[in-house]
Amino acid sequence: MASLRWRVPSLALCGVLLLSAAGCGGGPAEQILRQSSGSATATAPQPRLDPAPFNAVLQAVVDAQGLVDYDTLQRDPAQLDRYLKELAALTPERFGSWPEADQIALLINAYNALTLRSIIDQQPIRPSIKDIPGVWKFRRHALMGQQLTLDGIEHEILRREYNEPRIHAALVCAAMSCPPLRGETFTGPELDRQLDDQSKRWLASNVGLQIDRANRTVGISKIFEWFGEDWSRADPKAATVPGHEKQSAILRFIARYRPAEDQKLLLGGDYRLIHLPYDWSLNRSRR
Repeated sequence: MASLRWRVPSLALCGVLLLSAAGCGGGPAEQILRQSSGSATATAPQPRLDPAPFNAVLQAVVDAQGLVDYDTLQRDPAQLDRYLKELAALTPERFGSWPEADQIALLINAYNALTLRSIIDQQPIRPSIKDIPGVWKFRRHALMGQQLTLDGIEHEILRREYNEPRIHAALVCAAMSCPPLRGETFTGPELDRQLDDQSKRWLASNVGLQIDRANRTVGISKIFEWFGEDWSRADPKAATVPGHEKQSAILRFIARYRPAEDQKLLLGGDYRLIHLPYDWSLNRSRR
């Protein structure tokens, strides 16, 4: 995976820890990073976590559009809970012995699995994840011996430690405007292909990209507005897209996954760029 070589040194950035209430004093995410860093030079990676339980969940409840049958999952969460138990028991040292692609894959899977658990913990299931108080910032989950929030996993570890903006095509926060939930776990050996495929699927959907040629308007997901710095950091020397200098890295990323006709339009710059409204209603299948 080409962009992984730009990994951000964890401890050097302690002073600018994103969204961390604990700062450099040793919050849960920092504890994991500190404990796992000692295994980074291990000669051989320790065994990966078995993806079978979470694969079984995804294959059972995720449809072809990436929507979720939460009712079925709520009735039978045994496989999901088995996987979450393994995430809780995973040691930072074992995690730290893995190649970076395996680490990223594990963290994406953890985020998505814990989001599913957060949804089905509600009785009745809420019409939107935003109806669950503190779901991102305060609700804590067991991961590698620590109690982490969803924001902690995303912002304090994934976004902070790995310069890989394609994670935003894979992290699914249970909203209709999120990228589609993948019907399989992410794995280190397949991660590059999977993230490319997720990016392509997301940007082929009307929640990722909408092009109105008649009105010379391009609409892109608000994810690109919220986390635009991640694309600029990954591609700081992106060639300028005329009229959209600040969004050049984003637009060049999007163009990579679109047909030639769309690429020509996107890179030509002769359009009005907007961010699409975000639909926070639950990404629930209608089985």
